[in-house]
Amino acid sequence: MNSLRTRLLIWLLGALLLIGVAGGFVIYRNSLAEANAFFDYHLRETALLLRDQAYGFAAPEGLPQEVPQYDFVVQVWSLDGQRLYQSQPQAVLPAATTLGLSTVDSPAGRWRVFGVIARGHVIQVAQALRIREQRAARLALRTLAPFGVLMPALALLIWWIVGRSLRPLGELASSVRTRSPAALDPLPSSSLPDEVRPLVDALNDLLSRLAAALQHERAFIADAAHELRSPLTALSLQLQALQSATGEPERAAASGQLKAGVARATRLVEQLLTLARHERRPAHEPAGPVALDDLARAVVTELVPLADSKQIDLGVAVAEPATVPGDADALRVLVRNLVDNAISYTPQAGRVDVSVRRETSEGASRAVIEVSDTGPGIPVAERERVFDRFYRVPGTASPGSGIGLAIVKAIADQHGAQVELGSGADGRGLRVRVLFPAAAAAA
Repeated sequence: MNSLRTRLLIWLLGALLLIGVAGGFVIYRNSLAEANAFFDYHLRETALLLRDQAYGFAAPEGLPQEVPQYDFVVQVWSLDGQRLYQSQPQAVLPAATTLGLSTVDSPAGRWRVFGVIARGHVIQVAQALRIREQRAARLALRTLAPFGVLMPALALLIWWIVGRSLRPLGELASSVRTRSPAALDPLPSSSLPDEVRPLVDALNDLLSRLAAALQHERAFIADAAHELRSPLTALSLQLQALQSATGEPERAAASGQLKAGVARATRLVEQLLTLARHERRPAHEPAGPVALDDLARAVVTELVPLADSKQIDLGVAVAEPATVPGDADALRVLVRNLVDNAISYTPQAGRVDVSVRRETSEGASRAVIEVSDTGPGIPVAERERVFDRFYRVPGTASPGSGIGLAIVKAIADQHGAQVELGSGADGRGLRVRVLFPAAAAAA
């Protein structure tokens, strides 16, 4: 039973029925208590009235005669325990009891009795308790009769109120159901109940993030298509040049250019896939501990052959022990892109230094990865824009796609780290610093 309407109706109507039954029982008990008090009073008054009558037993005219509707029974007993008079001879009555009010049992049931001494006799006035219970039940039923008529009307009113209260949910579901997949505008929430509005606000937030993600994907596809057009065109021209080559030297030169073009296109595709993977990954608490100093050494060792091909002095300047919680593969991509960019933009016989430090600020320690080079650097006015995808500083001669720093920024954001750009040693080149959260750094 997953219907909210059905649950509410069952619980509300069940509660109404339970309250009605409980109320009827309370009314019955109160009516019985009132009846007991009322009839006890009349038992006593009747007994006292008979006691005050001036007659002897030989002249019992003052004693009540048998009346069918009269439910009080009068008995007269002698002091030695013999019954001298009984107003209802056929009734099975209790025997002589103590004086005053008492409750006694007989084969015919329980009785309420009041006894009093009168001129050497004991007068008892008795009433069956079942009579009181019957009258209390009739009184309770008469009291509850209007509620019995109103209960169905109240049940219908509850059914109508529940249906009307849940109508906004049905309208909201209908609105969502009839939407087209491309409709990502917010759902209306002004007329919704306060209990439903948080859900709609969460859905609107999700729709907003989904619209931003789709817009991001469209922009990424458009940018990727634009960036891939040039290397693919170049590959097509290089292939034509190879096919039209007549001599072996010309064919070898065209083949070399084609291989270089394929390598550049492959590198661009790999970077596009890396950027898409890390920008699409949701933010979450990184998984395991990563030793940044070991990671830096491994990346430098991997890229030494590339640096040697340009006669660049690549090495680890500082490697202090520093461990952060994170994704080891993603952080490896981050460091590799930083070092690869530095090698790409540093001229021959230049220098690229990689450092891993633990810095203390305001009593908290934080891990820092730093990559500095002796290349042309980045003007201060351009340092914010270089994190945009496919953006390259105007006038840059080195080959590239403008994706490397965008990948670095995406991975850093996933780990709550900050990326800072500055000038290298002696104001030359570029220095990139990745600062991890203070709580994340550990020796």
